[in-house]
Amino acid sequence: MLNRANNLQAIILAGGEGTRLRPYTTVLPKPLMPVGNYPILEIVIRQLKRHGFRHIVLSIGYHYEIFRAFFQDGKKWGVQIEYSIEEQPLGTAGPLRLVKNLEDNFLVMNGDTLTDLNYSELYNTHLREGSNMTIATKNRAVKIDYGVIRCDQNMELLSYTEKPELEYTVGMGVTIFSKRLLELIPVGERYDMPNLVNEMIRRGIPIRCFPFDGYWLDIGRYDDYKIAIEEFSENKKRFLGVEDDIQDTIV
Repeated sequence: MLNRANNLQAIILAGGEGTRLRPYTTVLPKPLMPVGNYPILEIVIRQLKRHGFRHIVLSIGYHYEIFRAFFQDGKKWGVQIEYSIEEQPLGTAGPLRLVKNLEDNFLVMNGDTLTDLNYSELYNTHLREGSNMTIATKNRAVKIDYGVIRCDQNMELLSYTEKPELEYTVGMGVTIFSKRLLELIPVGERYDMPNLVNEMIRRGIPIRCFPFDGYWLDIGRYDDYKIAIEEFSENKKRFLGVEDDIQDTIV
């Protein structure tokens, strides 16, 4: 058993059904979909370990027995893995109320994210700034595949832009939490991260952003999943760094 007092804590949200990747996720949970020789969740766990997060809680629901059978106690990866099981879907913030023995500050992230984010830098920035919540953010361009028209109130055309590309700042699904925020999350109810963030804004509770300009991809859609496989295969060292003596695995 690892000494939790000397290790950072991460909660990985892996309870979704992955409906956008069906039929693949009918049998296999999305975080266990293979990317190269690894399930995407194993890549995440290996990365977290490298950054000092060795106490990991998997928040699971759908096909939870498969996660337990594969990762067991985490010893193989040099981490301590515990499990928090949702009896019913609780969204992206609600499951945090089920996790026991949370540290004063902890990382929360989705289990289907491929990125080379420096998790320890994110965590240390959160502590240094004394933040309530620190959200990793990424600028993302969105191409509109239509001609976009603007009209005035009299329906006179003002502008016509063919297939514009818009840029937004988006959340990466990686956040550092202060434990004191848990009191804002209802117990036993579905409650998503946007609900929590908007409630914090309503109450005037400051939230910090952590801009990131490296690689990030949410593999929730099939097209993105294919891209993730290609990117990881070509840049394995970028995502995993120097490999240790852990053997390659695949579900």
